[in-house]
Amino acid sequence: MKLTGNLLIGAHEVTATAGTMKALNPATNAQIEPSFAFGATAEVERAARLADDAFDSYNHTSLDARAAFLERIADGLDAVAPELAQRASLETGLPAAQLEAETAKAATQFRQFADVVRQGRFRQATIDPAQPERQPRARMDHRMQKIALGPVAIFGASNFPISYSVAGGDTASALAAGAPVIVKAHNAHPGASEIMARVIQQAVKDAGLHEGVFSMLRGGGNEIGEALVDHPLIKGVTFTGSEAGGMALFRRAQQRPDPIPVFTEMTSVNPTFVLPAALAARGGPIGDGFGERMLVNVGQACLKPAILLAIDGPGYAALKQALTARVEAMHARTMLTPGIWKSYGDNLARRESAGAQRIAAGGKAEGALDGQAVLLEVDGARMLAEPSLSEEVFGPAALLVRVQDVEQLLALAKQFRGQLSATLQIDAADHALAARLVPVLERRTGRIVVNAFAHPQEVSHASIHGGPFPATSDSRFTSVGMTAIERFLRPVCYQGFPDALLPEALKHDNPRGLWRLTDGELSKA
Repeated sequence: MKLTGNLLIGAHEVTATAGTMKALNPATNAQIEPSFAFGATAEVERAARLADDAFDSYNHTSLDARAAFLERIADGLDAVAPELAQRASLETGLPAAQLEAETAKAATQFRQFADVVRQGRFRQATIDPAQPERQPRARMDHRMQKIALGPVAIFGASNFPISYSVAGGDTASALAAGAPVIVKAHNAHPGASEIMARVIQQAVKDAGLHEGVFSMLRGGGNEIGEALVDHPLIKGVTFTGSEAGGMALFRRAQQRPDPIPVFTEMTSVNPTFVLPAALAARGGPIGDGFGERMLVNVGQACLKPAILLAIDGPGYAALKQALTARVEAMHARTMLTPGIWKSYGDNLARRESAGAQRIAAGGKAEGALDGQAVLLEVDGARMLAEPSLSEEVFGPAALLVRVQDVEQLLALAKQFRGQLSATLQIDAADHALAARLVPVLERRTGRIVVNAFAHPQEVSHASIHGGPFPATSDSRFTSVGMTAIERFLRPVCYQGFPDALLPEALKHDNPRGLWRLTDGELSKA
């Protein structure tokens, strides 16, 4: 696929109106051709108008047509997988084989959401039939379904250049809901973004949909992003990135004349608690497994297990030794961007100045943007006194916390802010203590893992990738899994409608055979 570097607004290619950029190969610290266009507020206006024009027709597509559209995108991603992986590898320093797997995951998500759409349960069709004889007042017929919010803006992430990017889960779930999408592509992987955007653009055309169903913009600085959040035709926003960036968008959206939801995924250290019986029985394997998962993607994953807490006692030395060995054996590897590389060094220094001690390090950096693996250790009392030690260090670093006793472990658990996940390593003898920890963790995370690690995460109907602030800005929703579609939906009640005007999901004869809640009973009636 030939890369032009143009913006893709509906069916059209738009050349630069606000300058250009070139991608950076972080492994060589050299720029890569071609030049990529930046747009400005005029391009936001054009994309938003097209998306609004597309909304009514796209929101009312049949479930079969919408599902088939999502499957076209999946097929298109499969077709470009090797090319997409190679380009993304050049722009991120990540292995091409890993990125082919990420492309397959992205395609799978579109197919999963196609199944969700066909089943129609996301409509949450609810019917309270008329009761004309009811006293003292008759009840009219009430029918409810959920529809899309309207056009949405999606901010691509830097660390997963495919599955959290232009063709990631946010785009898949928004399109599944019936919402036209405008993606602000991340400047860390512009070529990969263009390849994915062209796949979606072609699928829109092949499906015979309004061109405004999808657009991709790119910009330097904050102008494009701010204009998207401010635009009155945009009705929702998703963002994956730093807490500062996410909260800036969130606050901006709340200051609009018509505030809109901003669904952010921002920060998490995914603490792992090793309870005493498990520590004594398998401290070494736990330490080794934790280290292996911590170092995936050079530690640049939102689900990286970053803090390991264990009570000093039998098994602690084995856990520490295994984790140390895993870190020391790791070669320094290329990080995603100069900004991420710099922040990694700064945050490591911050953590050490707060009292954590460096006890192991991997191979020294050779490339300009290489990240060296580092293991720090701190005692529980110091961590309680310095809450900043529990803040995220994005990169190949971990913090081992030597805990004094059970009560200190519980106190440390209560100190954590909101998380995407938390893990318990337990044996049968630990169940009583685990039962005390679980309620503490339920208040602080969206997913609790037992005897595994936070990363990787399954994409399924039950999976949750969300949590209390600052992990996300709205803990009621997930950005991964089939229920991610709920972010882009709102309910509409149709009262007293003739059958001819009712939406398909609410018609009296239920032509699609959907599960519906009728007078409080779930059935296909």
